[in-house]
Amino acid sequence: MARGTDLSVGTIAFKEGTDVVVTQITVIPGGSSGWHAHPGGAIVVVEQGELTVHRSVGSQCETTNYTAGQAFIERPGEVDDVVNTGTTPYVLIVTFPRVPQGGSARIDVPDPGTCPDI
Repeated sequence: MARGTDLSVGTIAFKEGTDVVVTQITVIPGGSSGWHAHPGGAIVVVEQGELTVHRSVGSQCETTNYTAGQAFIERPGEVDDVVNTGTTPYVLIVTFPRVPQGGSARIDVPDPGTCPDI
């Protein structure tokens, strides 16, 4: 489906007895994922487009840009919003490990207020 070079530091462990979910996510230019977290984290490959990940870390906002052919991880419980900063839709192939059986791979969260410019 997609292949990318991992630019993240760290790993995400898998856990026996949990589900693994794979999905394709497409967001139009200027759109965003909304603030969210993943109970078991996420392994993300950028198949197409450009995006900026805004992470809420304590009282700080960390931003990282990614383009097609790159990959990154979202750690379990990490709160972020992924914004399409390009001129074409971004397409992501995402693997969610450690999803509770029958549960959701995504948890919507309120805006933490740490990234006021988005």
